[in-house]
Amino acid sequence: MKLEGRKRSSNVEDRRGLSGGAKLGISGGIGGIIIAVVMAIMSGGDVSQVIGNVVNAVQQSKVEKVNPKEFSEEEQKLAEECEIILGSTEEVWTKVFKDNGWGEYRLPTMVLFTNSVQSACGSATSSVGPFYCRGDEKLYIDLSFFTEMKRQLGVEGNTFAYAYVIAHEIGHHVEYLRGILTHDWSRLGETDNQISVRTELLADYYAGVWAHYEDKKYHSLEDGDIERAIELAQKIGDDWLQKQAQGRAVEESFTHGTSKQRMYWLKKGLDTGDMRTTTFNVPYRDL
Repeated sequence: MKLEGRKRSSNVEDRRGLSGGAKLGISGGIGGIIIAVVMAIMSGGDVSQVIGNVVNAVQQSKVEKVNPKEFSEEEQKLAEECEIILGSTEEVWTKVFKDNGWGEYRLPTMVLFTNSVQSACGSATSSVGPFYCRGDEKLYIDLSFFTEMKRQLGVEGNTFAYAYVIAHEIGHHVEYLRGILTHDWSRLGETDNQISVRTELLADYYAGVWAHYEDKKYHSLEDGDIERAIELAQKIGDDWLQKQAQGRAVEESFTHGTSKQRMYWLKKGLDTGDMRTTTFNVPYRDL
């Protein structure tokens, strides 16, 4: 993905080198299910239960200030790329909201942290992966997640794969601004896990929508970018992770969607850029 010379977002809080928290709950993001599976494998626990619980996992850590660390040139470059990607999402979604008559797009803040962090949704360690907190309209990322992505999933990261992770969390912000995260979906007669799957797949779709308009304006996508992002989507599907961990998938425990679903909705958003599409007007079996 070509980002040279692009504007970096100023809506970034760099909290790397600080850690702290309290006994509070937060909702896990795109990376939470990855860590959940690893924890279950190591402990011999029930993978499906761990994956379900990660959505509302409670983390606890001691508040402390640590010495600022010197960051490598590679990590600083990654931080700058994340700032550029965030800036791109700001540009795309500001225009999409304006073009659709949805009012002003409120810019979220990206928080970079190390090990643990405090948010309006509670405290979290890096084990939950990147996540979005609607309480403060911020997305939280420990950059070490991208290293773990390669080590745990065998996915060779590239800039667009990283961008997909960020754009997915921004997708949740779009859902919040559009009232999707706060809407009462009880009329669907579905379980909380099924509603979660719809929400996560829609965030994947919105990540694709962002990439659609980003590439349309800047021609930034390069050969292999889409394939790498789709490979990542495939390896964070609930069924793939569960089969790797325990040899079988338990559908009723899914919270993020299958590999096929995640790849489909990401690609559909990228291909169409159509904001009239939603995962909430499709029968669950057809997602």
